[in-house]
Amino acid sequence: MSTKIVELNTFASGALAERFNEELIKILQNIADPNTDPGKVRTLTVKVKFSADDERNLANALIEASSKLVSAREVPAKVLIDYDKNGQLTGAELKSGVPGQTYLEEDGVYNDTGDKIYDFKSKKEIAKGE
Repeated sequence: MSTKIVELNTFASGALAERFNEELIKILQNIADPNTDPGKVRTLTVKVKFSADDERNLANALIEASSKLVSAREVPAKVLIDYDKNGQLTGAELKSGVPGQTYLEEDGVYNDTGDKIYDFKSKKEIAKGE
């Protein structure tokens, strides 16, 4: 049978348990985040560092708790690379899925970069820059 030296719930006026719980909440929030991979491992680390005085009859303890979380999943996007009329390099997100392809939404027709080119409500083509 082992001898209990300290009570972990009350050690350092409860700071050890409090720090553990703070990091545990961060891990649980990270697991609940739909943007993270639920199968990846999160880590909670508690360190208690001790240093003694010269007489070796008193030790100072420092409590540290940390967690290693999972980053949000990467979000893919495609960027069309082109040049404007002045020869300057430009980029725009490809919205249609295929360069040069238009697509429909409830309110109109859009070009491949998501600019509305035809409005169903007014039944007219939209000039570039409107």
